Amino acid sequence: MKRKLLVTSALPYANGSIHLGHLVEYIQTDIWVRFQKMQGHECLYVCADDTHGTPIMLRAEKEGIPPEELIARVWQEHFDDFSAFHVNFDHYGSTNSGETREFACSIYGKLKAANLIESRTIEQYYDPVKEMFLPDRFIKGECPKCGAKDQYGDNCEVCGAAYTPSELRNPYSAVSGAKPELRNSEHYFFRLSDERCQQFLKEWTTKGTLQPEASNKMQEWLKGELSDWDISRDAPYFGFEIPDAPGKYFYVWLDAPVGYMGSFKKLCNERGIDFDEYWKKDSTAELYHFIGKDILYFHALFWPAMLEHADLRTPTKLFAHGFLTVNGEKMSKSRGTFITARSYVDHVKNTEYLRYYYAAKLNGSMEDIDLNLEDFVAKVNSDLIGKYINIASRSAPFITKYFNGQLSADLSQPVAGDNLLTELRVSHVFLQQWYESREYSQVVREIMRLADRANAYVNEQAPWDRVKMSQYMDPGHPFSVQKTCSICIEAFRILTVYLSPLLPSLSRNVADFLNVQPFEWGHALSAHALCNASIKPYQHLMTRLDPKLIEAMVEANRESLKPAPESHSPARHAETQVHHQPILDTISIEDFSKIDLRIAKIVHAEHVEGAEKLLKLTLDIGSGKRTVFAGIKSAYAPEKLVGRHTVMVANLAPRKMKFGLSEGMVLAAGDGNGLFLLSPDEGAAPGMKVK
Repeated sequence: MKRKLLVTSALPYANGSIHLGHLVEYIQTDIWVRFQKMQGHECLYVCADDTHGTPIMLRAEKEGIPPEELIARVWQEHFDDFSAFHVNFDHYGSTNSGETREFACSIYGKLKAANLIESRTIEQYYDPVKEMFLPDRFIKGECPKCGAKDQYGDNCEVCGAAYTPSELRNPYSAVSGAKPELRNSEHYFFRLSDERCQQFLKEWTTKGTLQPEASNKMQEWLKGELSDWDISRDAPYFGFEIPDAPGKYFYVWLDAPVGYMGSFKKLCNERGIDFDEYWKKDSTAELYHFIGKDILYFHALFWPAMLEHADLRTPTKLFAHGFLTVNGEKMSKSRGTFITARSYVDHVKNTEYLRYYYAAKLNGSMEDIDLNLEDFVAKVNSDLIGKYINIASRSAPFITKYFNGQLSADLSQPVAGDNLLTELRVSHVFLQQWYESREYSQVVREIMRLADRANAYVNEQAPWDRVKMSQYMDPGHPFSVQKTCSICIEAFRILTVYLSPLLPSLSRNVADFLNVQPFEWGHALSAHALCNASIKPYQHLMTRLDPKLIEAMVEANRESLKPAPESHSPARHAETQVHHQPILDTISIEDFSKIDLRIAKIVHAEHVEGAEKLLKLTLDIGSGKRTVFAGIKSAYAPEKLVGRHTVMVANLAPRKMKFGLSEGMVLAAGDGNGLFLLSPDEGAAPGMKVK
């Protein structure tokens, strides 16, 4: 049955370049969309740049250009990067459009009419120099819990504590460096605490619209009463002004998901598509959002509640994915692993290598995936070149040289070859199911198993030996060289059909080489597609990935740690920040002697569910084991820490956190460039006192 599907990916923010972490989502989505289109479904894929908010306004001001000029330039950069990785949107727009404004105002009006919008006066930090109210992330100061300096206004990256900006000690504006003032301002709120929203979300999040782990997380949040959502911001602000509220603007997160609708409306206008057929309340079309797990809260609570109470349809399903690590660690500018899409294109060039590798790691869960650069090279060369391409490169030259490019008229014999092709076609069912459920790693494993099977057949038949014996050059012979190689080329064709959603450019090149039409999913089942067909002379379809290209890319992305000019910006270089961090007040030796520092061995480390900054460490300190929650997730993968020795404060009062009891603190050096866990010299043992 032909399906109608509308698919979106999260909107990239127009304040930075696309990097390899972003591409996980867009490649995952593009593969799924291409698979649906290959089956003949009406599948439309839209996205847009997310263009509003304070960071955009400030960056444009810094560059001395209007925000509209900045977002137009970034839009082109983003679009070019996505195109380079074969991410094929039906429409790629911008949230700064008349269509998005119209839908945002309409939804707001319907929520207001339903008594789900209310205004109230709040106290907020104000920058007297820039004359603007400050978002939480533009206020910095000392953590009220652990005293760490230069922490953001919503949470501490050192101890993991969450708090409000007003709790910060010695706050300052990250925009101007000025001391902010608390002032009153009228804000508008979406009343998520309303019983209608609570009840709807409890039902919607448990009816199969979310992955099980995502649904469980929503239920945790829904156990208590949801807070009302502040949907307004004060001027100056780059965004849409709220109707009948001069000087008040929609918060960027309100109009960002509405951008899905705005972008789709543009596509409808271009192609004559009925917008309501996809977005009306009783729509039978399917709506899918691919997102990162970090924005699940907005998409699984705020967005469906907005749609439901604005009398619009809600998503059929949300597909959330995990984060990308590189070589087992968070992407790092100092290590050169914070790699932009453009840098990859400039150095590696073939972007389908990365599409394939991501697919080999991705499944339908929210698990993080790792781009191990050494494994990346090995897998591309082993799988794509050594297995898949190898089938054609070993068979096609015989067809060209001895049979003028003509394939056998009958591919049903001999029995050995027929079994191979039957096995390839039978896998069609499983691969279809795995593509649909986004189990791409299963897809890759099965295709490579079949490629191994085809290569084993080539080895068994050994056409390079048979060309020396005249009887095997007779097309009528059941094991003729022509028939053997034709069966191999047919196996290669079927495998290419299966790989087409992953490798669209290579797929087109293979279709051209075989003199056939672009592949559709059902072509894998055709038993006569290449019978008596003529193919073009074989030319290299893909070359081996040179490790030196990866090394050059990493080196090009390695950011220098040289001191930067004096600036009030929060993005200063590390050495500058360290130089300007003041020494604390002098203490006595008696004060210092109260701190019991001990050598600790990390015997276990794991992620903390629901915590963006924390790792849970189990430490051996000689006399026993301690549990410590450390805010070092941004710098270390858990598996890299096990067995390592470090230094901990052993007599720090235990602190009860929502994730459990933390029984001490590990020591790390920290600045704007990262965190660096302290390690003792060789020979130090667990329990030794640091003097």
